[in-house]
Amino acid sequence: MNICVCIKRVPLLGSAIVLTEDQRSIDTSRLGFTVSPHEECAVEAAVQLVEEHGGTITLLCLGPAAAVEQLREQLALGPDRAILLEAADEVEPQATAALMGAAIEADMAATGAPYDLILLGSESADTAGYQTGIRLAHRLGLPAITNVKGLAVADGQVTGERAVGSAREVYRAPLPAVVTTKDGLNVPRYPSVPGRIKARKKAIDIQQVPLPAGVPAGAPAGGMGPRMEKLRLIVPVSEAKGAQDLGTGDQAAARLVEVIRQIGVLA
Repeated sequence: MNICVCIKRVPLLGSAIVLTEDQRSIDTSRLGFTVSPHEECAVEAAVQLVEEHGGTITLLCLGPAAAVEQLREQLALGPDRAILLEAADEVEPQATAALMGAAIEADMAATGAPYDLILLGSESADTAGYQTGIRLAHRLGLPAITNVKGLAVADGQVTGERAVGSAREVYRAPLPAVVTTKDGLNVPRYPSVPGRIKARKKAIDIQQVPLPAGVPAGAPAGGMGPRMEKLRLIVPVSEAKGAQDLGTGDQAAARLVEVIRQIGVLA
């Protein structure tokens, strides 16, 4: 099998979000970055399928130059090579699907090996748009199964299971196909030391995001044109958490009863 897995560089959960002075971007100088859990499961699924059926795995990422770190981390798990579409700014989902679709088509033409399966996380951990997988499938003219928590390939078909309440929906599609995965599909493995050493030698093809003819330099990545205007970002105010000193003795008991009433335990 020839599998392509699309991943995205996202901030680590729990990191404090700080905005730039113009409030139009996130200051990433103090943030850690990773790959979202859904995409980690997509990479693990690809590795398991290749272990079962044989084949190759290519990682594809649209993001800044620093995303090489996340690609190396995932290459340590078993994928063979990676492609980085370098873009300094966040790209909206329609442009992302168009750019990834063009890169996938160009790569298949260059290698002469079509992809049997294209895997993505159901949504990224930062913007959670849920759109890229569907838009990519439409761009490539392929069937899609989304939000899967069970995945198998046999007899030229991919079978995906979706959790719906306490039940499961089962979908089948002919290969080639696009599948988006959910966290819980599997348990992603940790990169081993030998895997990390091998990952240093694996090829990462870094490509600049192209601008179509007639689109001036400095235009949005992919030349899709502005669909929305970003005015500013706002970091939600979080309530301070911590212990309260209620005092001692009878006064503390009365205060404790007051607090219990405030949180709704007592009427």
